[in-house]
Amino acid sequence: MTAPFALAVLAIVVLSLAGLPVGYAMIGGSILWLFMKGLDMGTAAEQLLNGMMSSQLLLAIPLFILAAEFMNTGSIMDRLLRFCNALVGRFRGGLAQVNVAQSIVFASMSGSALADAAGSGKLMQSMMTRDGKYPPAFAAALTCVSAVIGPILPPSIPLVLYALVSDTSVGYLFLGGVVPGLLLGAVQSTLIAAVAKRRRFPVEQRVPLSEMPRITWQAMPALLMPVILLGCMYSGITTPTEAAAVAAAYALLVSALVYRSVAPGDIYRSLASSARVTVSIGMLIAGALVFNFVITSENIPRTLSAALAAWQLTPLLFLLSVNVLLLVLGCFLEGTTIILVILPVLIPAASALGIDLVHFGVMCVVNIMIGLVTPPFGLLLFMMNKIANVSLTALVREVLPFLGVMVGALAAIMLWPDLVLWLPRLLGYRG
Repeated sequence: MTAPFALAVLAIVVLSLAGLPVGYAMIGGSILWLFMKGLDMGTAAEQLLNGMMSSQLLLAIPLFILAAEFMNTGSIMDRLLRFCNALVGRFRGGLAQVNVAQSIVFASMSGSALADAAGSGKLMQSMMTRDGKYPPAFAAALTCVSAVIGPILPPSIPLVLYALVSDTSVGYLFLGGVVPGLLLGAVQSTLIAAVAKRRRFPVEQRVPLSEMPRITWQAMPALLMPVILLGCMYSGITTPTEAAAVAAAYALLVSALVYRSVAPGDIYRSLASSARVTVSIGMLIAGALVFNFVITSENIPRTLSAALAAWQLTPLLFLLSVNVLLLVLGCFLEGTTIILVILPVLIPAASALGIDLVHFGVMCVVNIMIGLVTPPFGLLLFMMNKIANVSLTALVREVLPFLGVMVGALAAIMLWPDLVLWLPRLLGYRG
């Protein structure tokens, strides 16, 4: 590692700690590196523009965000919550089970765990603590851990970002995330069932089975979103970016024409909100594109690959090391930063060891999502600490058992690649 690179990294850390957005900090550190190397300062702008203009996949991100905003307007959320309650609300701790089920069902409404927690998660927090049904800290902890499921299931913004840095198929990554996402939901539901029995959580009023067809029919247009999205991509009708545009158009049509619950003002607010989120993600991508040029110029990936070859790490030991590294980084860094800055360094080494990049990407994204609820600095912990107005200590205490079973699920994903690759291979993946 050269002195200019070390100083560039130090500059990024210092600027970030000083409160500058990470994207700007990465651009600043990269410009410092260019200056110290005696290179043209315009190289930073050149790398940024080339990276932004050469990848059509980047257009999928604002379109998926817009689709999520349209799905969040009107009565779609109410109909989906009624469907989830009819499905699992009848069991002991049923409302807690609904919290997990809605995160799975609402996966098509947002590619962001933070957006899930702020939106549907906030509503679930209110429902669970009403009339003292559940302790506020437990409800907040469950909202935190269930929110990490959505970004693993398609459509997933983290997986789109991974596809951007790894040149891997978005479609196969989306398929690869299905079983791991459902696995996380299954281990959370199993733990809830055990805890509900021990702590005597309430049973919700049963929805008559005769009502199920009507409730399901009302929710069906929204439930079809991921089916249409994946169907367009795997039938060859659309590219991933075009599928994102179809998803946004479908979400708007369902909200406006089927449910008739969207006013012109709602459309404007959705466009404005998606623009703000897109800009914040776009600045992170811009900073990462410039800093990745620095990393490549310093031969960091090649150096790491050579070091791994010298250490003679097996693929399993490499995956274990990566998981430990990402779990530690997830305590301190935001997930998008890890995907855009850390993973490009690790991907060449994974490829050299013969590790399938779809398996590697899904495993890393699951790990990074778990990092959002890992103390001491998991972003979801701080968000729910404010939303639920509970102490951070009580929140962490309730999160830890869920963290344990999720890390167990991550270990299973690492040890058995078929959990990720079975569905993509079923639909033609040759990896």
